[in-house]
Amino acid sequence: MSEPRSSRRRKPVRWWSRGSGIRLRVWMAVNAVLLSALSYAVYAAVVSNAQNTGYSGLGGPPSSPGVLERLKGKDGPTVPSKDQFLHPDGIYYGAATKLAPYDAREVEQLTTDAGGIRPTMASYFLSWNQKFNPASITAAYAHGTLPVLTWEPWQGGSMNPKPDEILKSNIDQPAYRLANITAGRFDTYITQTAEAIAAAKWPVVLRFAHEMNGVWYPWSERVNGNHAGDYVKAWRHVHDLFQQAGATNVIWAWAPNIIRPAPGVKLSPLYPGDAYVDWVGMTGYGVREKTPETTFGPTIKRIQAFTDKPIVIMETGAQIDSSQLSWVTSFFPWLTRNPEVIGFIWTEKDRTTGANADWRFTSSAAEKEAYQAGLATLHLTTGQPATTTSTAPTSPAGSAASPSASSTGSTP
Repeated sequence: MSEPRSSRRRKPVRWWSRGSGIRLRVWMAVNAVLLSALSYAVYAAVVSNAQNTGYSGLGGPPSSPGVLERLKGKDGPTVPSKDQFLHPDGIYYGAATKLAPYDAREVEQLTTDAGGIRPTMASYFLSWNQKFNPASITAAYAHGTLPVLTWEPWQGGSMNPKPDEILKSNIDQPAYRLANITAGRFDTYITQTAEAIAAAKWPVVLRFAHEMNGVWYPWSERVNGNHAGDYVKAWRHVHDLFQQAGATNVIWAWAPNIIRPAPGVKLSPLYPGDAYVDWVGMTGYGVREKTPETTFGPTIKRIQAFTDKPIVIMETGAQIDSSQLSWVTSFFPWLTRNPEVIGFIWTEKDRTTGANADWRFTSSAAEKEAYQAGLATLHLTTGQPATTTSTAPTSPAGSAASPSASSTGSTP
């Protein structure tokens, strides 16, 4: 027989049993303390590991002085400034590879495959459930590439999802609603990342919440409980936190998808404004299209109706179909005819290395030959800022997190 209700002893109500809100706040506080404790050790490790790596401009092999030597020079830092990269005297040629920006052997193989021409950009991804690795920046420059970080506000998703899995795992992530970003629920993580980037001093391109005009990511205004106007508010909030942290070495790249899969979605209401953007990026792949003008032209026309910021093709490649060779052959002349496009990043991946199709220019001997010939015709920027001093703060790495950042992402 059970005891009468009045005679039972009341159990004390602990903080951990008072609801998810209190538990979440305590967890975040503990996590912040632990990350702060680790930050200096991580920064010291980055400095130690990078001292002997060189930098001789973009598209060049490492040479002296080293990346960290330029950061810690006797007369102050001599790293490039953000402004030196905004309006290049040539075209950026970037690549998204499996291990970018860390693996030097991968860069060398890419250079060989491209006919001896080294890339000038390295593209990689980071989800918001992952910690930023400041070594990614120094690693990129050691290889002669400008780091391009795609920063995705979600917990990640299926690499090659089925249609029903897209809705379930890639889109339905209520914790990452845009309104939650604006409300400050991720401010600690955002600020820690901003402080780490500021401490690195070397410029980094930040492609935040890309392809927002589609419906395949939880930061689209049409899914995940988001509303019209939420995207711009979230972008500006993140941007402002970076400014407060002194991360003035960030090149902000706003990057929708080409309008082909979402022709009815207006881009201008999703644009944060020229004060919040340095470059306009774009994702676009050749799929059953003979020319890149067909792929990119309509989107560029729409974008130029509301901004004249420089354009970088942030993801591209050509699907293996009957139009592939025509598209690749036409791509390089198209670039020279469109000077508003200051660079491109080729997705050198297939299904085994993080993409949902084979976009590699090495997918066939004919495509590789066409790619090499076309790339050789371009005047590529070298990014040779030999003496200009960075304006980034000189404080320690702040809240840099552990070096566990992923180099892969949700590539098409």
